Amino acid sequence: MEYGSIERELHIDASPEVVFEVLSSPEHIRDWWSAETAFEPSAGATGSLTWTDQDTGRRQSAPFTVIEADPPRTFSFRWTYDGAEPAGPGNSLLVTFELIPAGEGTTVRFSETGYRERGWEAAVLEAHYNDHRQGWDFYLPRLVAAADRLAAAR
Repeated sequence: MEYGSIERELHIDASPEVVFEVLSSPEHIRDWWSAETAFEPSAGATGSLTWTDQDTGRRQSAPFTVIEADPPRTFSFRWTYDGAEPAGPGNSLLVTFELIPAGEGTTVRFSETGYRERGWEAAVLEAHYNDHRQGWDFYLPRLVAAADRLAAAR
């Protein structure tokens, strides 16, 4: 199996402007990704994403750097959860959301790349890749639902 990238294509019944807001606003990120964060959605901005395990109270943070914020077309960032700061090429994964108008809604092309560039041995690479694949398969439908809710509220 190829562990180079995770790619998904989603349709959301909301405009690209609404989808971009849900992707790049800390308030909405809490809703769909369950992560606390504070940052400005502009290229070069840095921050961290923090998740809290509701059962144990254990917190896990991941530093990130916004790479591109081109509303309402593209939002991308690099992130790492092994403490490397700042998140950059070679020490992080690159997440890209490309937003394409599709009738009344938006097609979202999602990708997460950089697994091979991390230099992980095969078993570690496979474990991280599978963990992220399962995570995105859980969180991306929540992104769709959050954008749909915001669009319906407007």
